[in-house]
Amino acid sequence: MGDGMITIEPVAFYRGSLGSKFGIPRQSSLAGSLRGRIVFTDKYKVREALRGLEGFSHIWLIWGFSANKEAKGEWQPTVRPPRLGGNTAVGVWATRSPYRPNPIGLSCVEIEEISGCEILVRGADLMDGTPIYDIKPYIRYADSRPDAVSGFASDAPETALDVVIPEDLPLDPEQRKALEEVLSLDPRPAYQDSPDREYAFPFEGKDVRFKVVGKVLTVTGYGTPKG
Repeated sequence: MGDGMITIEPVAFYRGSLGSKFGIPRQSSLAGSLRGRIVFTDKYKVREALRGLEGFSHIWLIWGFSANKEAKGEWQPTVRPPRLGGNTAVGVWATRSPYRPNPIGLSCVEIEEISGCEILVRGADLMDGTPIYDIKPYIRYADSRPDAVSGFASDAPETALDVVIPEDLPLDPEQRKALEEVLSLDPRPAYQDSPDREYAFPFEGKDVRFKVVGKVLTVTGYGTPKG
């Protein structure tokens, strides 16, 4: 009898606008304008493996929380979800927290285009460079449960903030829309609400800096990352 262990390796990597965990939407599809690419590794860069996928509008991505640098080697049975303000502990199995025994994520994304051996997608909640371990088609009759009960996450989060982006920022209309969607979701940790603090995260290879006063988020800078 085997011990049930399996060995997995990335079949692809995600390439997108967001270069750190900070700023990533907390669920897929919340920022539907975010575009990215699924880039296969050399071993799996086989066009025939994508045959038939053009008939589907969405796919499931099974991926790894590659930026989990806070893991201490022991899993925690409870976590404090941002959705509950970071103040209430619930069981890890009742959340999609990255801090779990096996750091594996699941996201549903929209296929925009299949170009050669790359899949162009929208709405991913992934950091640039995230390893993809498997891809499965989204099947509406099997994967959609309109009457499902979803506990403390029963409704999509409302847009939290009004976003002000200076007109002179070097962003094309698509990038501007994607950035506005990401910022409107309020990427700050739930416990931080200081009007004097300037936050920053990488977007399209540059640092976006912003401040929040009340319900208004204002972008204060967009330029070369400090290093």
